[in-house]
Amino acid sequence: MSELKIGYARVSTAAQELTAQRNALQALGVEPERIYVDHGLTGTNRARPGLREALAACRSGDMLVVTKLDRLARSLPDARDIVDELTTRKVKLNLGGSVHDPTDPVGRLLFNVLAMVAEFESDLIRMRTREGLEVARAAGKLRGRKPKLSPSQERHLVQLHQAGEKNPAELAELFAIGRSTVYRAIARAGRCGPGGQRHIAIKDPRQIAINSTSQPRRRRPSPIDAFEDPARGHGRGARAERDARSTGHAAPDAPAGDGGATDRGWRRAGAIAWGGAAAPSTKRTAGPTPRGPRPG
Repeated sequence: MSELKIGYARVSTAAQELTAQRNALQALGVEPERIYVDHGLTGTNRARPGLREALAACRSGDMLVVTKLDRLARSLPDARDIVDELTTRKVKLNLGGSVHDPTDPVGRLLFNVLAMVAEFESDLIRMRTREGLEVARAAGKLRGRKPKLSPSQERHLVQLHQAGEKNPAELAELFAIGRSTVYRAIARAGRCGPGGQRHIAIKDPRQIAINSTSQPRRRRPSPIDAFEDPARGHGRGARAERDARSTGHAAPDAPAGDGGATDRGWRRAGAIAWGGAAAPSTKRTAGPTPRGPRPG
């Protein structure tokens, strides 16, 4: 059985093209339908679908062809692992036309040197990218991702929504954005007034009436107040008054509006009814509230 040549190509970004690598692989004898690619994936990560398919397609006696070693891996441990796996399966490795011989000490040395150079280039690219980001951040030019909508587009979106011409799903399709972006634009417009003034939106209209009134809230009458009202026939004062009347001693009258004098009159009348002892006070204490007669 003649050996099959399996090609593999890779680019790190989606903007790069694979045409040059495809042409080079075809020039090395690889058929177009046997070329596996990874588009927009870094070589420092071995978990790549195209590389996995290329390795799975190789059988004993076949040859894996790449244009350069850095297309296969940009890490020395990953490159060694791939070569060891191919050697165990008796698959040859072709690096731009040169077949790697794992049994040759010089060949192994050159392979390790090339893998170290590929890893060194990856580290340099990462360091330069990090330095460029730090410089841009210090100059105030790095402010995150670019908004999906320009200010004029966002104003147009809000106008269409307020006019009722489009619903959020139609707006998302019209501006080629997600629904979450539409909802955020509408929410920002709701937090800002016509002149750009921020205000707090009141969701419940009843809050307007509550905030507009300045009258203090009236205290709700307690059931204890009605329970201890002598005028209604409840409480200890009313009971003392009934006891004084039963003995023929009426409670002294007090001027109208003098609650303290009336209370003292009831207490004196209660003292007579209780045989000279002080009648219980009508003021509430920390103890349990006494129960009066239940209305019939």
